[in-house]
Amino acid sequence: MLYWAFIFFIVAIVAGIFGFGGLADDSAYIAKILAVVGICLALISFLFHTRTRRRRA
Repeated sequence: MLYWAFIFFIVAIVAGIFGFGGLADDSAYIAKILAVVGICLALISFLFHTRTRRRRA
């Protein structure tokens, strides 16, 4: 997720440089959503990973 957020962020920067404002706005919005979802999923993963510990016999 964070990889795709970074890709969309780069697309937004390049589109903004070349004057494609609408495409830049849309790409930045998609990048923001993907970044938030990716961070939330990472936090949930870390939380459940620390709660489930393996017991050794």
